[in-house]
Amino acid sequence: MNVEKEVRGFILENYLFTDDESELSNTDLFLEIGILDSTGIMELIYFIEDEFEVKVEDKEMIPENLGSVERVASFVQRKQSATA
Repeated sequence: MNVEKEVRGFILENYLFTDDESELSNTDLFLEIGILDSTGIMELIYFIEDEFEVKVEDKEMIPENLGSVERVASFVQRKQSATA
C-alpha cells in the first residue's frame, strides 16, 4: 500500500474536492495554506487510524507528523515499522 498515494487521495477528495493530483504537492503544509483546520486534522487522524491500522497518540498530534502528505506518510511508516 502506498501511504502517500492514499493520504493524497483522501485530502484531494475530501478537502480539495478534486481528483487532480496537481492541486496538492507532497510538501504542501495543510494548516499553513488552509487545506485543513483543526477538525480536518482530526478527520485525517481517524482516516490514518482506520486505513493504516496505527494508533495516533495525543503527543504525536503535531505538525511534524501530520503537517503534509510527506510527513503523514513518514509518520505512518515509522509507526508500522515499530509494530512489525
